[in-house]
Amino acid sequence: MASPELAAGDGSYDFHLRSLSAASRDSAAAADPASDPNLLQSVRRVCEMCREAKEARDEMVARAFPVMSKLFQRCAAAPTQAVASTGMLLLTILQFFLDFGEAVLHDADGSLKTFFRSCLSREFADPIVAERTLEFIIANKTKILSSFPTLIPQFYPLLLKLIASNGERLEKKFLEVLPLMMSAGSFLPLFLSLMDLPMLVVALEKVERSSGTLIGSSIATIQKSAAPEMLLALMDEAYTGSAIEDSSGNSGSDDSSPLDLADPMFLDLLKDENDGIAAKHWISPTISSTLQAAVNSTQSDRLKQSLEMAPRFLSLFFTTALRDVNDSLLCALIPVVMSRYAAMFPDKVFSFKVRKRLSDFILAAFQRSPDIIAILKPITDRLGEAHDNPAKAKLALHLCWAIGEHGAGGIDRKDVARELFENLELLLYENLATSRLGLSQEPGFDSMGASSRKSSQARLLCFVVTAIAKLATCHSELLPRARVSLAKVARTRTSDRRVWQRACDYLGLMNEPAICLSVLGPSTAQGNGPGIVDWSEGGTKMVAHVPFYLLAEQKGPPFHDFSFADLLPTE
Repeated sequence: MASPELAAGDGSYDFHLRSLSAASRDSAAAADPASDPNLLQSVRRVCEMCREAKEARDEMVARAFPVMSKLFQRCAAAPTQAVASTGMLLLTILQFFLDFGEAVLHDADGSLKTFFRSCLSREFADPIVAERTLEFIIANKTKILSSFPTLIPQFYPLLLKLIASNGERLEKKFLEVLPLMMSAGSFLPLFLSLMDLPMLVVALEKVERSSGTLIGSSIATIQKSAAPEMLLALMDEAYTGSAIEDSSGNSGSDDSSPLDLADPMFLDLLKDENDGIAAKHWISPTISSTLQAAVNSTQSDRLKQSLEMAPRFLSLFFTTALRDVNDSLLCALIPVVMSRYAAMFPDKVFSFKVRKRLSDFILAAFQRSPDIIAILKPITDRLGEAHDNPAKAKLALHLCWAIGEHGAGGIDRKDVARELFENLELLLYENLATSRLGLSQEPGFDSMGASSRKSSQARLLCFVVTAIAKLATCHSELLPRARVSLAKVARTRTSDRRVWQRACDYLGLMNEPAICLSVLGPSTAQGNGPGIVDWSEGGTKMVAHVPFYLLAEQKGPPFHDFSFADLLPTE
């Protein structure tokens, strides 16, 4: 005798199951299986009844699974010309597989990948499907992490296309999914893809203008098109911003040479799955023309939103990396971050926000693991590029600070400290020999004026001088060379007064080793010694312990009325 859950009259479990079974067998609906709006409602009711059932749950799941599986396969295999969206229906069936897969020994990994490849690749721009997909991932986050840990990292490019198409409306939900995209195999490519989110929007809009709506066709298969002439014109338009050639043969582009269908820039930006290879399209010869076309035209709402979202996505990426990632992956990421410091979408506000986050991450990574400084060879290369353009000069400034602050990685890193010291010396002498940094090679930098260039040079030199003094304080064998370098700055009358004053101050400090070690010693891995203050015991120290040599130019009594107890935590 059937249980009450299985036989409750019209609208019962049996009624909905018969409806689904009939739909899965109906050959007339094979071309558009999701066209019947009652199908989604029936799937939802069957899932709810199985969830609410108590005594007959196993029997109900066992009866429903074959029907659900067949319907899922039919929807996934629906032709691209289908009018109705299959996304909502497939997601509801997937939820059934995740909830009850163990009861019928079903591994949902294949079904999940089928959804991403056959459905989401065509419907990522559909706002309803996009939002429901993010909600599905968030609701099943624990299950996905434990049972399918590689799923989201594998398909993160498709999820980036989803957020690029739908914009800030889904940003909050996307931020919850973003940490799930990070794995050892996706860590570096994901960073580059987040950096290039505005470029992805530009590429999607180029495709949309050329071939119509993004909903209903998979961009990943565009290179397999049966119309090669149209595809070549489409890709030429995507690269150069030129108009697609009309039937009369007139082209908006002066470049008549055909483009390779496998051009890495186009394929990498629009791929659906992570291939584990870091993006290389910034060195593509077509990138400058693509960027120029995007900058010269009016920005769309989607592009404006991507320029706002990308820095926030990078902030979450870096926060998660500093919390969860090991030092080996950080060592791999930092050189990539430095290489992209001057290579990004050329929007001034966007560039400022992104560079701020890149700098903060580099310094935070060095603070967490100072040993990384000693391992990373690219640091010396970046110091040598300080004169190339303003962005690289600012990166060199941050690296100088980190080298001095952490003593080139520690007091036992003698060889690394000597090599970095020599690079700092070279940078110092190169800039002392000129009245400016030599940044005029960068287009647009000449408009800054001589005073701005001189101020930038002085700022960098102040950091270089400080790094030299700090390195010599941490590694005493470098003290003689540091005194020579600082003395040359002090004797150079043409140098900026701020640089001159700092060099003189450091020379004076070096005559007082205890005070010098307290002021210029590394912030980490300090031993006990004269002049070193253990700031964890700061609440017991007097204000008089402050090295007042630094206040040499101040006249009269101290200008402050605070004590250490006001500044330091009481715990």
